[in-house]
Amino acid sequence: MTFCRTILGCLPPRFLAGDRSVWAFVVAAAAMTASAAPAATPANTPPAASESTAAQIEFFEAKVRPVLVEHCYQCHSVKSQKLKGSLYVDGRDGLLHGGDSGPAIVPGDADKSVLIEAIRYKNEDTAMPPKQKLPAPVIADLEAWVKMGAPWPNEAKLSVAKAGPDYAKLKAEHWAYQPIRKPAVPAVKDAAWTRGDLDRFTLSSMEAKGIRPVADADRLTLVRRVYFDLLGLPPTPEQIDRFLSDQSPNAFEKLVDELLASPHFGERWGRNWLDVARFAESLTLRGFVLKDAWKYRDYVIEQFNSDRPFDQFMQEQIAGDLIANDPKSTADLATRRRQMNGTTFLALGNNNLEEQDKAGLRMDVVDEQLDTFGKAFLGQTIGCARCHDHKFDPVPTKDYYALAGIFRNAKTLEHSNVSKWLEVPLPGDEAAAKLVKEHEAAVAALQDRIKITKSAVAKAARGIDPDKLPAGGKAKVIAVADLPGLVIDDEQARKVGEWKVTTHTGSYIGEGYRQDLNGDKGQKTLTFQPEALNAGKYEVRLAYTPGPNRATNVPVTIFSADGDKTIHINQQEVPPIDGRFISLGQYNFEKNGAGFVLVSNEGTRGFVIADAAQFIPVAELAAIESAVKPASPHADPSAEDGPAVELKKLEAELKALQAKAPKSETIVSIVEESKIEDTRVHVRGNVHNLGAEVPRGYLSAVEVKGVPTPPADQSGRRELALWLAARDNPLPARVTANRIWHWLMGQGIVRTVDNFGTTGEMPSDLRLLDYLSTQFVEQGWSVKKLVRQIVLSRTYQLDFRHDANAAAVDPENRLNWRSNRQRLDGESLRDAMLTVSGQLDKTMGGPTYKAGTNADYNYKYTDARRSIYIPQFRNSMPEMIEAFDAADPSMVSGRRNISTVAPQALFMLNHPFVLSQSEAAADRLLKEGPTDAAARADLAYRWVLGRLPTDKERAVVLQYVQGFHGAAKTAERDSWTPIFHGLFASLDFRYVN
Repeated sequence: MTFCRTILGCLPPRFLAGDRSVWAFVVAAAAMTASAAPAATPANTPPAASESTAAQIEFFEAKVRPVLVEHCYQCHSVKSQKLKGSLYVDGRDGLLHGGDSGPAIVPGDADKSVLIEAIRYKNEDTAMPPKQKLPAPVIADLEAWVKMGAPWPNEAKLSVAKAGPDYAKLKAEHWAYQPIRKPAVPAVKDAAWTRGDLDRFTLSSMEAKGIRPVADADRLTLVRRVYFDLLGLPPTPEQIDRFLSDQSPNAFEKLVDELLASPHFGERWGRNWLDVARFAESLTLRGFVLKDAWKYRDYVIEQFNSDRPFDQFMQEQIAGDLIANDPKSTADLATRRRQMNGTTFLALGNNNLEEQDKAGLRMDVVDEQLDTFGKAFLGQTIGCARCHDHKFDPVPTKDYYALAGIFRNAKTLEHSNVSKWLEVPLPGDEAAAKLVKEHEAAVAALQDRIKITKSAVAKAARGIDPDKLPAGGKAKVIAVADLPGLVIDDEQARKVGEWKVTTHTGSYIGEGYRQDLNGDKGQKTLTFQPEALNAGKYEVRLAYTPGPNRATNVPVTIFSADGDKTIHINQQEVPPIDGRFISLGQYNFEKNGAGFVLVSNEGTRGFVIADAAQFIPVAELAAIESAVKPASPHADPSAEDGPAVELKKLEAELKALQAKAPKSETIVSIVEESKIEDTRVHVRGNVHNLGAEVPRGYLSAVEVKGVPTPPADQSGRRELALWLAARDNPLPARVTANRIWHWLMGQGIVRTVDNFGTTGEMPSDLRLLDYLSTQFVEQGWSVKKLVRQIVLSRTYQLDFRHDANAAAVDPENRLNWRSNRQRLDGESLRDAMLTVSGQLDKTMGGPTYKAGTNADYNYKYTDARRSIYIPQFRNSMPEMIEAFDAADPSMVSGRRNISTVAPQALFMLNHPFVLSQSEAAADRLLKEGPTDAAARADLAYRWVLGRLPTDKERAVVLQYVQGFHGAAKTAERDSWTPIFHGLFASLDFRYVN
């Protein structure tokens, strides 16, 4: 009762205002249905510790070791020329032992760890790294690592890693890299028990251990199990009765075929894949909404319903745009549009669009895509090789950059101060496409004219005399958008050393300008690198504010396709162009090449200033100069023939033109870069520290014959897709077959479903996995056929009851001697409640968030459609689904965590959604059900739990309903509401046997 009183205090006031027997029934009903539940066994528990360790080690390798290598090893490792502070950070023991300041880390407590205090820059004397504070996300990763106990590969693995893993041995011996060979079907002693070859594999493993499978599940248990597994919905009493009354030998087979043909199959199984694809409709940053992402969700649902070959599905997600736009393709328009939709897969990453190091951001996007590609299709942690050769799997750094080169030639973002995802037009008919292209060209031309005219207006308003600063030196601030060409403000420049932001002169571009504090000469640079520059010749200009205390010999180096050239600028002199800019000359640049302007303070005396760099196409210079001739200080910019009047006309013309824009349907996707090139190794993962160039290619550990190398004029994604789907690639078929088994049976043959490397778990039965993999491929990569084969096996149809003898031999049920009792995920729980209440809206597809939604913060979804259609917003995850272990939409999640925590029970007791569905179910019962109380109790149980109540349960319900005292008007409804509430809160509702 102490527990009950504690929970009672959490109930909403409306449940506390009246008869507390409401609460009494909820607790009683939950307790009764729970009494039938078997004791939890290891198979029902959260992931094994070994797997958790593997995940932590992966976090360490991806997020922690690269930081230590790049920022700490030079002074604090066994290879340091001079060890500082007596501290080693290249091993866990060194961190625990510490240096002159004591232990560097306290596992589990970041606040007490000297290392964390140092990187937080709390104390200037101990701040590390000494040159510059680490970025906030990196600090957060190190804090998280310490809080999780500072996991580190064990000494055995570490010693191998230091010496370098034997890749040839791993490739030759590790099971995942071996070719899939169809195993011989094993002989079994009890052949009569089996219903097919699959059962022979599972039974032979059991017989080898001296155990037997439990009895078959009863038909009532089986029908509820298969409905949830295939559709994610509960069977209605009518559907249950129809199956139970069908006594034909193939009754279950007919039911399975019916469910596989249901459109709800794609909704259930599409949700499984969306977890893997880290699907979301928004970004964490500012809650940006990806308005077309829902089209990928619908594409996935349709894929599983139509059961197109899974190898084709994989290829479309890697290179659907290239397949759709192949000039040799004879596919119809609908097929081409579907193929384009598939490639949205690569654009769904949760990227930091505000990152100002755009070269670094570009590589971070590639890294996220490569990590997703590796785990989703290959079960490989490829991302660990970004900074160094993989410590445990045969993935050398050159393989990482061979693959990264392919993805790097696919453009995912349009870079600016805050970068933007790409909205790519879907294929349409030729006439419509021509209209769209013509309109876009007209808009672009008009926008160029407006930009030039805006510059003229700004200049006329300022009345700048190029020979001197404006009177009193009080020139107006200029917005970057008001300047012609491509302008990179000092905010966007990459900084080395400390540069102070100032607005002292009042004359600057953007938010201010930078000065070097007249110190640390030779140690500070600013790099202005244009990310969206088209190939061509440009005039390059630098903006600075002059003054008598400025340096007279500031070295400015221009890196272009013509080579590099250094110019020295006297910043005591007024810039000759508008009193703002000085020309650095005209240079050729390649599209998105490595060109940039570097301002240094080396060899200078006095303050070094940098405000902005400007790149103006030489072809546009004449038009710009004629439009922005020096204006008289007394000129009227608003005169009839002035630039201000012309600007208004042009802006009105643009508005009218945009209003007439032909509608072009778009998707979130990627496009090929205009310049295709191989990628150089980024030493220690740093995009600004380049090593040798690596030809684009594939994983060397996986031998696939006959796949062409990436062509010179395309990224190579199409060839990568062919390599992925090749019959002799052993990884994709194994990974997918294992996931299908996991989604049906509750645990994979390989329980680390996203990691088939050496840090993942070994298969419980490699023969079974290879049998399923070969069946999958031989049956045309058909998901439905493999699902059907598994579901029709006797292994799938076993009861969930416990067996002491089998449990003693195989406590985790790795040999499948019984069914695993599974808790429903949040989506199925919500959909089941909506089904019971009669409110489920089965409308399929389309956008589901409110029109005009631009940010996802605090978004509330109130529709009654299936849970897969709830907007998947990263900052506003649905409460119910999140409470029941939703997949992280920023990570590949082939297997969800399954927890059993108090907030789940409290949610079912207190949340308004559960209460409203209980009331709606009571209304439905009174409207559609029988008038007899006992019959109503029977129907309520059948709706919610799929079975009749026991005699004791029925008696409790009747006693409660008949003894209910409430307002006469709502007495019946109020008496049945807690009945449904109690059933929804019960374990029997949350779990499927």
